[in-house]
Amino acid sequence: MALKLVIVAAVLLAGAVAVTSCPPTDREALLTFRSALREPYLGIFNSWTGYDCCHGWYGVSCDPLTRQVADISLRGESEDPIFEKAGRTGYMTGTISPAICKLRRLSSIIIADWKGISGEIPSCITSLPFLRILDLIGNKLSGPIPAGIGRLQRLTVLNIADNLISGTIPATLTRMSSLMHLDLRNNRISGALPRDFGKLGMLSRALLSGNQISGTIPSSISNIYRLSDLDLSLNRLSGQIPASLGKMAVLATLNLDGNLISGQIPVAILGSSVSILNLSRNSLDGKIPNVFGPRSYFTSLDLSYNKLTGPIPISMVEASYIGHLDLSHNHLCGKIPAGSPFDHLEPPSFVFNDCLCGKPLKTCQ
Repeated sequence: MALKLVIVAAVLLAGAVAVTSCPPTDREALLTFRSALREPYLGIFNSWTGYDCCHGWYGVSCDPLTRQVADISLRGESEDPIFEKAGRTGYMTGTISPAICKLRRLSSIIIADWKGISGEIPSCITSLPFLRILDLIGNKLSGPIPAGIGRLQRLTVLNIADNLISGTIPATLTRMSSLMHLDLRNNRISGALPRDFGKLGMLSRALLSGNQISGTIPSSISNIYRLSDLDLSLNRLSGQIPASLGKMAVLATLNLDGNLISGQIPVAILGSSVSILNLSRNSLDGKIPNVFGPRSYFTSLDLSYNKLTGPIPISMVEASYIGHLDLSHNHLCGKIPAGSPFDHLEPPSFVFNDCLCGKPLKTCQ
C-alpha cells in the first residue's frame, strides 16, 4: 500500500512539474540558442540549468498561462547586480541561432549591446506571429534586414542600430502597421527610402542616420501624423526638402545634416512645430526665409555649411526662443541683427560667410 502511495505521489509530482515548467521544446530551443553564443565574463548563462526555463533562467520569462517562453531580454549594458558585481559591461561573441524561431510565443527579443555578436539576423524571425519588440542594437550583425520583415504585423519596436547591416530597406517594411519606433542608425544600409514610407501610420520615431541611403526624401513621410522625431542625417540623400514636412503636427526634431540636399529652405519648416532643426552640411541655397515670429521656438537651429546667401532675417529677433544657432560657412552678407538671440551668441556661429558684420563680429563700416 505504501509503495502504491509513493508511486502515485511521484506521478502527481511529475504532472505538476510538467504543468508549471516550460515545454521541453522551448527548453531545447533555448539551449541550442545558448550554444551558439560565448559570454566569458559575467556568467549570465550559468543560471540556464534545470528543466524549468520559466524560473531562474536569466533574461527569460514565460507566458503565465501557457508557460511558453514569451520574452528573451539580454542586455550587455545594464544596472543589474550581475554587472555591478563584475564591474564591467557585457561582451558576447557568436551568432543568433535560428533555433530562437522555435519559440513560437515570443513577444520580445532583446539581445542588445554585446558588441561582438556577429552573423546575420535569422530570416525565420519574420515568422514569429506574436513578436512586438526586436532590439538587437550594439552588436556586429551583418547581412540584410530580412526581406519578410513586413510579416511582423504586431511589431512596435525595430531597433538594429549600431551594427554592420547592409543591403536595402525591404519594401515590405512599410506593411508594419503597428511599428512605432524604427532605429536603423549607424549601419551600412544603402539604396532609397521606400516611396510609401508614409504608410507607417503609427510611427513616432524614425532614426536612420549614419548609413548610405540615397535618393530623395519621400514626401509621403508627411502622412505620418504621429511622427515626432525624424533623423536622416549622415546619408547620401539628394533633391529638395519636401515642403510638406513643415505641415506635420507633432514633428519636433528634424535632422537632415550631412547629405547632398539642394534647393531652398521650405518656408513651412521654419514656421512648423519643429524645435530642433539641423540642415547643416548640405548644398542648400537661396535666402533664409524671413518668416520668424512669436511662435518660433528653436532649441537648436543649425544651417551651417551650405550655400545660403543674403542677409540674416531681421525677423529672427521676434522669435520667442532660439537657443543654439549656427549660420557659419555660408555666403551670408550684411549686418547681424541686434537683440535676442544674437546678443548671447559667439563668433563661431557666424564665421566663414562673405560679408557679415556687427556684434559679435567686426564693426560694420
